[in-house]
Amino acid sequence: MQNQNTKIAFIGLGNMGAPMAHNLLRAGFTVAVFDLVQTAMDKLQQAGATPAKTAIDVVQGADLVVSMLPAGKHVESLYIGENGLINHLKKDALVIDSSTIDAATSKMVAAKLAENHIRFIDAPVSGGVAGATAGTLTFIVGGNPEDYTTALPVLQEMGKNIFHAGDHGAGQVAKICNNMLLSVLMLGTSEALQMAIDNGLDPKVMSDIMLQSSGRNWTLELYNPCPDVLPNVPSSNNYQGGFMVDLMKKDLGLAMDTGLKSQSSTPMGALAQSLYTIHSQQGNGQLDFSSIFNLFSKQEKQ
Repeated sequence: MQNQNTKIAFIGLGNMGAPMAHNLLRAGFTVAVFDLVQTAMDKLQQAGATPAKTAIDVVQGADLVVSMLPAGKHVESLYIGENGLINHLKKDALVIDSSTIDAATSKMVAAKLAENHIRFIDAPVSGGVAGATAGTLTFIVGGNPEDYTTALPVLQEMGKNIFHAGDHGAGQVAKICNNMLLSVLMLGTSEALQMAIDNGLDPKVMSDIMLQSSGRNWTLELYNPCPDVLPNVPSSNNYQGGFMVDLMKKDLGLAMDTGLKSQSSTPMGALAQSLYTIHSQQGNGQLDFSSIFNLFSKQEKQ
């Protein structure tokens, strides 16, 4: 696949989508963009993208479409709704949906598009805004092996680790399993660090101890929830940036729905969902998910 000859349509230029589209432009792809926010398109236009007035306009002549949308209802409406792109995409075009949604919607959209000879893979991401900006995202793909192979050169310009999890919907299941575990790790790390602080220990020293002990984990090492333990993480920037509480709450809802359908036992996930819901209801929905640390502080409880 020669980059300059591949026409990509990118739909959804939020905190994640915009830097992903930037990386495709840097790689030499021809990229047209669409977003409901005009300023988001203006920034991509300055980087070399072609802005479109509508989602229908942006996919004209596109070989490949990348979408990054908030929820399953948006993905369903975009592709197979009343004015869906199913009627405007060229035959054999490949859709890469990087939204984090329920597996059932991914499967349904894939099946409907296939009826019109349009290919589809679900490819949710892990790595946050920093990973999107640096081009080091992890892509977790569900779909046909042939379509995965076709998408790989494009995904590799936006990510560092690319996995083929299985058939349609498998990418979504893998993503929400990962995020459920992430939420549990963040809660446990926050709880342990706060108990150390309550007993007079320095959280930096406690973090160093756990990093060399059996409590070591990703949140402790690279995304510490306690302010001023690590530089350049949301906790040291008033929990600004990163992955919002409300997005984690959404993903935990997807995880609980998936667990219910498969009759999986998810007591830790259920507790995490409850705690993140409480944290969101207290007005913290737009903060980074590591701000759950504050839920355990004595000041918050008073």
